[in-house]
Amino acid sequence: MALQPHLFKQLPYDPVKDFEPVAPVYFTNFFVVVAANSPWKDVGDLIKAAKTAPGDITYGSWGIGSVAHVGATMLEAATDTKMTHVPFKDMGNVYTSVATGDIKWAFGTAATAGPMFQAKKVKFLAFAAPRRLPGYADVPTVSEAGGPAGFEVKTWVGLFAPTGTPKATIDKLNADVGKVLATAEVKDRLATFGFEPYIGPPSELTKAMERDSRMFSDVVKRAKISLD
Repeated sequence: MALQPHLFKQLPYDPVKDFEPVAPVYFTNFFVVVAANSPWKDVGDLIKAAKTAPGDITYGSWGIGSVAHVGATMLEAATDTKMTHVPFKDMGNVYTSVATGDIKWAFGTAATAGPMFQAKKVKFLAFAAPRRLPGYADVPTVSEAGGPAGFEVKTWVGLFAPTGTPKATIDKLNADVGKVLATAEVKDRLATFGFEPYIGPPSELTKAMERDSRMFSDVVKRAKISLD
C-alpha cells in the first residue's frame, strides 16, 4: 500500500482513495543475514568490505522493488556504499544462496530466514530495528553492530476495506481485531514467526501509510527503482 505506488507509474487502484483503513495487524523487522562461515562479525565489517571494493559485495532479494531490495538500497545510502543487487524469483533461494556464499548477504525476517538460522546454515549479524527481537536477544540491532544509528527496515500488515464501508462496520472490525491480537494465544503464535502485534485505531494505519510513502518515495527515486 505504501511502496507499490512508487514502483509503477500507474496502478489499477488508488491505495488512498479506493480503501478505508480498518486495523493494523502486525509488523516485523528484518535481520542482516550472512553465511554461517562468513568472516564478517558485525555490520561494521560488511560496511568496511563494501567501501573497500565498491560494487563487489552482492546482496539478494526476492525481486526488484521488494522490501529486501529497497531496504538494502537504504543501507547503501546510509553508509555511502555501493553494492550489487541479485534478484531471485523464489524467496527460499535467496537464503540458500546466502548460505552457500553465492551472494554475500540479504535482509530476511525470522519467518523467512529463521529456519536456516536455526539449522546453523546462516547467521544474523544484526536486527534492523530500534530494539532487539525477543527470541533473538543475542542478535544486536544494526546500530549496536557498527551500522548507522537508528537504521530500520520494517514491513507491516493491515486490514483495509473498500471506500464507503460504514464507519460502524469499520469500528466493529477494528475492535474485534484488537481483542484477538491482545490474546496470549495469538501473541505467542505471532512470536513464533517474529511478528509483533500492531494494535491501534484506523488512523494508525493512515499515519503508517503516509510516513512510509514519504520514505519510499525518496528511496525509490534515489535508487532509480522501477517496475514499469
